[in-house]
Amino acid sequence: MIGTEFDVVVIGGGHAGTEAACAAERIGARVLLVTGNLGALGQMSCNPAIGGVAKGTVVREIDALGGIMARAGDRARIQFRMLNRSKGPAVWAPRVQCDRHRYPEVVRELVEQHSGVRLFQGIVTGLIIRNGRVCGVRTREGVEISARNVVLTTGTFLRGRIHIGTGSGVPGGRAGDPATVELAHQMDDIGVETARFKTGTPPRIDGRSVDLARLQRQDGDEEHLRLSVWTREPLLPQRPCWIAWTTDRTRACVEDALSQSALYGGEIAGRGPRYCPSIEDKVVRFPDAERHQLFLEPEGLYTTEIYLNGLSTSLPLDVQEAVVRSVPGLEQAVITRPGYAIEYDYYPPHQLDATLRLKEMEGLYLAGQINGTTGYEEAAGQGLLAGANAALDALEKEPVVLERDEAFIGVMVDDLVTRGTDEPYRLFTSRAEFRLLLRQDNAHTRLGQIAEKAGLLTERQLESLRVRREQRAETLGWARATSLTPEEAGPALEAADTVQIAEPTRVDRLLRRPKVRIRDLLAASAAAPTLDPDAATEVENDLRYEGYLVRERERAEQVRRREHLPLPASLAYESLQTVSTEARQKLSRIRPRTIGQAARIPGVRPTDIQSLLVELRRRELVGERST
Repeated sequence: MIGTEFDVVVIGGGHAGTEAACAAERIGARVLLVTGNLGALGQMSCNPAIGGVAKGTVVREIDALGGIMARAGDRARIQFRMLNRSKGPAVWAPRVQCDRHRYPEVVRELVEQHSGVRLFQGIVTGLIIRNGRVCGVRTREGVEISARNVVLTTGTFLRGRIHIGTGSGVPGGRAGDPATVELAHQMDDIGVETARFKTGTPPRIDGRSVDLARLQRQDGDEEHLRLSVWTREPLLPQRPCWIAWTTDRTRACVEDALSQSALYGGEIAGRGPRYCPSIEDKVVRFPDAERHQLFLEPEGLYTTEIYLNGLSTSLPLDVQEAVVRSVPGLEQAVITRPGYAIEYDYYPPHQLDATLRLKEMEGLYLAGQINGTTGYEEAAGQGLLAGANAALDALEKEPVVLERDEAFIGVMVDDLVTRGTDEPYRLFTSRAEFRLLLRQDNAHTRLGQIAEKAGLLTERQLESLRVRREQRAETLGWARATSLTPEEAGPALEAADTVQIAEPTRVDRLLRRPKVRIRDLLAASAAAPTLDPDAATEVENDLRYEGYLVRERERAEQVRRREHLPLPASLAYESLQTVSTEARQKLSRIRPRTIGQAARIPGVRPTDIQSLLVELRRRELVGERST
């Protein structure tokens, strides 16, 4: 029935799967996306938002690599906020609240614009493996599909079990969708190391039952900023969010019912996300906290349903109702959907290489929550990279590996494959050593050339990127060569509440003053170039922090020189007696590509790295080093 042999088959239609399929197609591969429910492509299973701290930068990077998440976020957004504006640009973070129903519709539209992606609804029950290599998939309906490479993006569906209160729970990948069991058993059989994590969602409530007058209103930014640089389609109307706080009564309700929680009643063994804890975790782990903040997020333009962010729980429904109604403003709240916890299989990511291919199985790539991560954005970034590399391998081209000083996606993948994770992994700006280089505003400058080389951009996007580069170069030159008179600069300096100048001063010097905006200085000069507002922020930051950026690039280059000293793929670490036993074991398990990656493995000490370098030099002298 399927007939064709595909270059890439993607299993799963969530944020990782849709990005994987689209990236593979853009590179030129014949792609099949198989998922259990084609009506749920890109579904927002948890909160109805895209972006946030570090995550917003990942969305911009996905956009720079031609991905669809930013465009879908813009077309479905009902609120835009740039977080952390009071801080430095390295931690600025775009975030959009989305219409939960519109977002998957847009994802479906964007996927179907990729003419080389074929969609098929079915449950994959097994991988077809021949001669130690994955070469296709088999569905529950008995359909066999051949492929050169397979990308597995099953999220929380592998042996997923949903918990509300105590009891054994019910099988499910998310509310309303069945779990995937047969494929999980096969992964066990072929020897893939498996572990369990848990995550959860809060209850949804009817907004008509909330006393919004008692809550703090949170509006979006007035500026019409966007996640994507490629499109400028009309925006939906904005909607406010609301802030509420738990009380002593909330704490009492939770404490009295802890034994009824699936998490604390012993039904769940998997570890949950540290940075998105359930209300039970908050009460137990932070006993001295007087209250906890909650965000009431609208689910869409045409529904009154509200997502109660910050109140994830696996308590029974009657207890959930008592907990919700203990919050001021929510005394009469009506729950429309109960919160629940879900426990699922994941594959510790030290088993992957930097392309996200399973080391011990040719032809199989893994992306998303099955790699131990949490969050739509982390999943989408992995999906794009895995899909691109699966296609590049199928077409016998060089893979894409993003370095730690090139992208937050590179930081994440290196963390995962080098260090592994024993709790759901979430990106933060603090995980990046060179975060001033990895800003949300310069993602397209950073990654444009990589995307172009890999074939991830359309002709229209390449032309847009060329124009942006030219505008940026012209504006940088103008700012360094142009001086403004006191009269010309006066309004911009007054708007920034800074001291006026007494003589003509170069634009790049004026921009070193913290609140001076380049758009105001551009408006002051008749000879100023035209610059897109999005690109203006990048130029402004490049000029304002020029000295810091030079030093950070120098430091990154120093790290790279050591980072890229290659390690032989066949090196027998067990034979290196000058290296500690713990380091030998971990080096053998991870099999790092470079000295830099080896140095980041937990348990590998600086003395081990020095011994390893000595061993490599010794082997080169006697001609034993592998290549």
